Amino acid sequence: MPTRRGRGEGGLHWDEKRQRWIATASLGFTPAGKRIVKRGSGKTKTEARNKLKEVLRDHDDGLAIAPSDYTVAQAVEDWLAYGLHGRSETTVVTNQILARTHVIPELGARKLRDLSAEDVDRWLARKAEMLSTRTLQGIHSCLNRAVKRAMARDKVKRNVVTLCSVPQGRGGRPSKALTLAQAEAVLRACETTRMRGYVVLSLLTGARTEELRALRWDHVDLTGRPDASPPVPPHVAVWRSVRAGGDTKTRKSRRTLALPQRCVEALHAQRAQEEQDRLTAGTHWIETGLVFTSRVGTPLDPSHVRRDFRAAIAVAEGVDPAEWTPRELRHSFVSLLSDSGVPLEEISRLVGHSSTAVTELVYRKQIRPVMQSGAVIMDQLFAAE
Repeated sequence: MPTRRGRGEGGLHWDEKRQRWIATASLGFTPAGKRIVKRGSGKTKTEARNKLKEVLRDHDDGLAIAPSDYTVAQAVEDWLAYGLHGRSETTVVTNQILARTHVIPELGARKLRDLSAEDVDRWLARKAEMLSTRTLQGIHSCLNRAVKRAMARDKVKRNVVTLCSVPQGRGGRPSKALTLAQAEAVLRACETTRMRGYVVLSLLTGARTEELRALRWDHVDLTGRPDASPPVPPHVAVWRSVRAGGDTKTRKSRRTLALPQRCVEALHAQRAQEEQDRLTAGTHWIETGLVFTSRVGTPLDPSHVRRDFRAAIAVAEGVDPAEWTPRELRHSFVSLLSDSGVPLEEISRLVGHSSTAVTELVYRKQIRPVMQSGAVIMDQLFAAE
């Protein structure tokens, strides 16, 4: 005589329509009085019972709301839709591109609960053959934050992505700096172009391109206060950037920089150019208060800055415009100061870094590698006979 099933062991029956065995278990009732039933299916009785055991185990682990077919793609799309609130539009678009180009096409069909560290390792290894390390870090971050969000909402037990390190990717475009002769050639080439003020200010003050695009006229003083004690030179207040909220990159990036005379002249020319643009645009002019704008006063787009910069330096002797970008003017500023013997601490302060360690890391190729001051002094004190 067959043994009667114990209470809570559930049932097992054949579903003719689905052509599968269905194992069920009752887990009590909801506060509304509805029976809570969990199911597992399979082609065999054993497979159905094992599936039911997984469902019950997930229920005990607090994953009752997670559908068994919840995929990586669903987790990523959920994060893109609800996990990026408060981020800048650029950040949102960048993450959407990374997720929908690299994450979802290759891992999206995988059930989230079945995603393993080996899956992520193999995926990153394949991507390392074609992507830079920076991009690899980006796609790893997208997947990591998506799974982390899913875990916080009881869709998966743990985040296996945190167990996977980012491999070394393909070498990116190496940073470089203009020599003194090249810098002079660039300045001469830009003298009669709309990019004159932008290039001169970037090269001679080391301001970031994102800081220059957000620079306002009310943060520019082209006369200073020569009668003050001590005298105040012409200067710019680098207090804003095009980042979300208008904040600078770090707290120490908020700084006030004295202007070399060449910058003062270039900004006077920039103001005159703006007045001419305002007259030409007429009613189409949009007042933003920005120093560097389009011909109708609107903010500059990064791609337009790169295009206009390369066009402006096309006639610069010894400089191939295709090989240079505006951000390398800042690299050149650091290199020229270092070559002139300016201490690293002062360079770090001028470029708005939080510490000299950041300056050494970011501009390691532009910083003079050999400290010569000690040798120079010793040579003076103990000249060879």
